[in-house]
Amino acid sequence: MIKIDIANALMQALPISKATALQIVDLLTNRMKQALLDDERIEIRGFGVFEPRPRKSGQGRNIKTGQRVDIPKGRSIRFKQGKDLRGIEVK
Repeated sequence: MIKIDIANALMQALPISKATALQIVDLLTNRMKQALLDDERIEIRGFGVFEPRPRKSGQGRNIKTGQRVDIPKGRSIRFKQGKDLRGIEVK
């Protein structure tokens, strides 16, 4: 599923234009991005939780040369599925 698929689903469910549906999808995704950048947790009941998590710094290796590489600390996004998605197998 891509952005246009979500917009099409909105158009079918509501009496809105394609442009309006795309604006709604953009508004939603931009707000979710900003919340995660601000270290906020996003919880959508029945679907799941998106949560920013700190990632420790460490050392890795360059596969080609074998040389050690410092990996800086950073953040990652964790998704935990909601109850309605549990038990669904991913193909």
